[in-house]
Amino acid sequence: MNDGTTAFVICAVAAIGLIVVAFLFSAIKIVAEYKRLVVFRLGRCVGAKGPGLVLLIPVIDKSVSVDLREQVREIPAQTSITKDNAPISIDFLWYYRVFDPVMSVLQVGNFEQAAQGIATTTLRAVIGGIPLDGVLSEREQINSALRTRLDEVTEKWGVKVTNVEIREILPPRDVQDAMNRQLSAERNRRAVVTESTGTREAAINVAEGEKQSAILKAEGEKQAAILKAEGEREAQALRAQGYALALDRIFAVAQGIDSKTLTLQYFETLRSMAASPSTKYIFPMEFTSLLGDFMQQRGNK
Repeated sequence: MNDGTTAFVICAVAAIGLIVVAFLFSAIKIVAEYKRLVVFRLGRCVGAKGPGLVLLIPVIDKSVSVDLREQVREIPAQTSITKDNAPISIDFLWYYRVFDPVMSVLQVGNFEQAAQGIATTTLRAVIGGIPLDGVLSEREQINSALRTRLDEVTEKWGVKVTNVEIREILPPRDVQDAMNRQLSAERNRRAVVTESTGTREAAINVAEGEKQSAILKAEGEKQAAILKAEGEREAQALRAQGYALALDRIFAVAQGIDSKTLTLQYFETLRSMAASPSTKYIFPMEFTSLLGDFMQQRGNK
């Protein structure tokens, strides 16, 4: 063969080889664990294939890859009207996963786009039945309502909505200003209440301290008075005891004194009375008898 024929044969073989490689590449698919291939053969769905090695008939089989992992999508901020006619902007995230890959391909052309549309209309419906204060305070209830309604629609598509999370709620500007004023007033009220409570507790503590101090002072004075009275009583008892002992001794001594000694003591007393500058002398009636007794005693001697 000449050179032209050889070159043609080589080109033909190369082309056939490329075609075979392309057929093999299109016929052999490796499916990951978290994916499935929905196979259509001549336009008819033959089911989901995978995971692992999947063989397709070139030209005859067509496949659509479906991810079974949980996905998250963002719903952009939507303006909704609350039950009390207040416009409010809300954006949220919704989480889903495909549990039936065949249904997700056959029942809807693009379930993500369809679900986003359903989510926006459902959001407006849910918000329209709740007043503004409820929207601001009942976020969890709104999340639950959105998830339930979305799940009811997407279930027939083979898609399960696992969670819905509202990210941000923006009320109108005038409502925000009113909320800020209300928050400031509430903080001021709490500060006043806290201050008054502290003042009241401080006054109670001071009064309680003064009460305890007065009680302790009165108790101390009482104990001091008791101790003083006991001391005086003991002192009086000791003085009385001393007086009693002295009287006993005087009485004991007086028992041994005779009449002569008494007469002499009587004269001594009269002499001390006579030493007074007074010119009057008083002689008791007993003096003559004492004097007689005294002279009799001296005569006997």
